[in-house]
Amino acid sequence: MPKLGQSSFRRILLSQILLLSLPVLLVGEYVTYRKARSGLLETARLNLTESASKKAQTINEWIDFNQSNLTIVTNNIILQPAQPQQYSTLISELQGQFSPSVSCLQLTNLQTEKLVASTCGTQPIYSIPKNFWPAKKNKTPEVYINYLVPSPDQKSLEWRNQIKLVFNAPIYVNEKNENKLKYVLSLQSTLYLEAKERPKSLTGFTVIIDQGGTIISHPNLAKLGRNIQEQADASRLSKLLSNALEKNKNSFIHLFSFDPAGKELLAGYDAIPSPLTSEKNNQWVVLAVVDLQQALSGLKDIKSLLIFVILSLVVASIIAAVYVSRDLAIPLEKLRDYAIKAKNLESPGHVPNNLKIREFNQLAEALNTMVSSLRARAQALEYASKEAQVANQLKNEFLRVVSHELRTPLNGIINSISLIQDGLCDNKAEEEEYLQIASDSGQHLLNLVDDILDIALIEEGKLSVMLEPTDLMHILKDAVNLQMLDIQQKNLTIDLPTLDKPIIVHADPDKLKQVFINILNNAVKFTKSGGIIISTRIEFATNSLKEMQNNTPSKSTSVRYQVVVTIADTGIGVALGHQQKIFEPFAMADGSTTREFGGIGLGLAISRSLMQMMGGFITLDSPGLNLGTSVMISIPLSDTNTKSASTQNAIVSDPVIAE
Repeated sequence: MPKLGQSSFRRILLSQILLLSLPVLLVGEYVTYRKARSGLLETARLNLTESASKKAQTINEWIDFNQSNLTIVTNNIILQPAQPQQYSTLISELQGQFSPSVSCLQLTNLQTEKLVASTCGTQPIYSIPKNFWPAKKNKTPEVYINYLVPSPDQKSLEWRNQIKLVFNAPIYVNEKNENKLKYVLSLQSTLYLEAKERPKSLTGFTVIIDQGGTIISHPNLAKLGRNIQEQADASRLSKLLSNALEKNKNSFIHLFSFDPAGKELLAGYDAIPSPLTSEKNNQWVVLAVVDLQQALSGLKDIKSLLIFVILSLVVASIIAAVYVSRDLAIPLEKLRDYAIKAKNLESPGHVPNNLKIREFNQLAEALNTMVSSLRARAQALEYASKEAQVANQLKNEFLRVVSHELRTPLNGIINSISLIQDGLCDNKAEEEEYLQIASDSGQHLLNLVDDILDIALIEEGKLSVMLEPTDLMHILKDAVNLQMLDIQQKNLTIDLPTLDKPIIVHADPDKLKQVFINILNNAVKFTKSGGIIISTRIEFATNSLKEMQNNTPSKSTSVRYQVVVTIADTGIGVALGHQQKIFEPFAMADGSTTREFGGIGLGLAISRSLMQMMGGFITLDSPGLNLGTSVMISIPLSDTNTKSASTQNAIVSDPVIAE
């Protein structure tokens, strides 16, 4: 069950993908927006600079046109001093010959400073200096030019988006064969500047500033004739004027002062030579000014497009994150489900495969291997647990049997001694009989204790054997003689082999005799009728115990010989499932046999351990219950008794039957 505060892998993965992708998208949109804005500003800079240059060129062309026309007229006009009444007609005809931009022509007598003729009223256009031209004509005279700025009471819409210049040219009259300066022809011309911005054209409205900082032309009438130092953004305007006059600076600037609403403006500018006759080597600055919002009008479309793109990318990122998290989470969830089912090792289910991701497939294989290993360990633990339970049962059975086996001889000893001490025996022979019973019980008790000590020493690895050449038949006959009394009492038969020559084995005589005694004791004990047959054979042996048990000598091991002594009885036999179990310490095929036949189950375990210590082994074979038992004891031949294969086969002879 998930705990509070925890989240699923899919949700965490989805949130992490979104947390990583959304900032990247937003940063990308911001960078794109800034790049687009910078691009539009650069475009506006180029357009406004070009527009300012075109405006300056237009102004220059307009000034040159009017100046050249006036010069031509004044050079070609001939005024007769005796006919002043015809001057007004002449001036009117001349104005008709000029372009529509000429709004007024005036003829002024320089000597009297009075208007002789005018096409625009009786007020002089501009005060003309007397000493500007020489009194006598010696070359083509210069045209005197100046601009008009309205007074505060004259400012009206007619002055908006235009520039008015007055062109003055002298007229020399021939008097007494001399060309003397007498009249001035004044021409007032108006250049109409762009009044409206064309959408996205970025031509801008026109502003003209002279070198002294006076605003000559401006759409805002309140600014005409004012100096730039009076404006709110005077520092930038001064810098603009300085840069324009130097002709080596950039021609683009941000402004704030030329807009009555305080909007940010962009201006491109260019400089032209000042046309004013009184200001030689001076310049005018022509500005093309546009509102920043208008210059960036395309940014709205880009912004809308970016918003649409970012929303689309966000949706696409969410969808991609959902699919990616699903593709990554589904294999992990399958592995989780498999791991949860694997709690039940008996049926963990099938491990997921074909997960499309190599690492997850490797993880699935690792989980499958781990579960298989756990299942094997669980089975091993279960087997070990059962073995432990069996061992515990065997221990309890052993303790019960040992208690019974120890109590019986002890009771015999105690009872026999008590009868003798209490004087309950009738004669000496009866006392000797009880003493014999006590002696036999003590010997039996000693044998039990010896077996227990032997198995303890064997398990601790402290029991040692002394191997030496030993006569096999001598040891075997001694063991049989020790069992003859019990054999005769049970009316059993025993068959021993008769040999022409002794068989010398490499063994410990005492330990080998103990082995034979244990095997014969079991054979006699568990046989109620019939008999015991003992046979011997010599065969190849190897140094590998496993190979000797399988009777398959290896080509890589040194070949030796061994004697196999088989002791077969017609007793109760051993069940097929218990034939390996009875070689374990304290183990018996059936606990009921102890109650009937006695014993504590150490004989075969001690015998097998002793034979292994002497380089031999013991195996047991029984067809089943009540079908008898055959025990095979393999003993290595001594090197002094090694024979050829034909001699070995001749050693075995017919057995002798003893009853």
